[in-house]
Amino acid sequence: MTHRDRTILITGATSGLGRELARTLSTAGGRLILHGRDPEKLDSLRTELAASSAVIDTVAADLSDLAQVRSLAADVAELTDHLSVLVNNAGLGKGSDDTRQVSPDGFELRLAVNHLAPFALSLGLLPLLEAGAPSRIVHVASGAQQPLDLDDPHMEYGYSGSRAYAQSKLAMVATGFMLAEHLPAEVTTLNSLHPATLMPTRMVQEGYGYTVDDLSSGVAASRHLIESDAVAGVSGQYFSGTERAEAHPEAYNPETQQRLWQLSQELTGTSL
Repeated sequence: MTHRDRTILITGATSGLGRELARTLSTAGGRLILHGRDPEKLDSLRTELAASSAVIDTVAADLSDLAQVRSLAADVAELTDHLSVLVNNAGLGKGSDDTRQVSPDGFELRLAVNHLAPFALSLGLLPLLEAGAPSRIVHVASGAQQPLDLDDPHMEYGYSGSRAYAQSKLAMVATGFMLAEHLPAEVTTLNSLHPATLMPTRMVQEGYGYTVDDLSSGVAASRHLIESDAVAGVSGQYFSGTERAEAHPEAYNPETQQRLWQLSQELTGTSL
């Protein structure tokens, strides 16, 4: 598929890595469907990219709310009959303190946004991805991963922002491995990545107050999974930057994967 024929959905496109990725991809033509939570920020982004060679559409949804995640999938289906790439980029960092927050559905907030939303959105968009075959799902995860206490997935005890973030990213990666096993790689691939370390984004500044890598590193890593021929047909892998890497060992545990999958289906009300 040529760049001008492809349709890419990027979640969390109004700031940080998502915005820079959208700006970079917009120069290659095709169609970008850009998601954000704030309609005004989406309007600003559309204006910024108006002169680009890509067709730009925007969709608004708060991914902490599963009803809005489902509406987002429906809105995307109204815009296009196929997807070439789904980039699950939107997420929450560890936060500025260790105050536990919950989603509108009553779930621990980082689990809801960083894992349950992309899980439900990916399943909801599978028909469009199948229609856009060969298509790709890219999970923007993190090198920060930590096993979940599956008896307390919403962290009602012993909460910390760092642990909530790391647990949500392990859940994203582990269920991504499992979903990849269910998808024919010639139709849709799914890979997860750690794009870069502490890039200059709002979540990093809020949580850490300093940066390490720049956004261009994260864009390069993301684009590798989005469009590189080197990963055509490659699925169920974890990348650090542009290189294959090993996720946390617990992400490969079949029992953990199965329990996380069942929990994710129950909480989101979605299934294959």
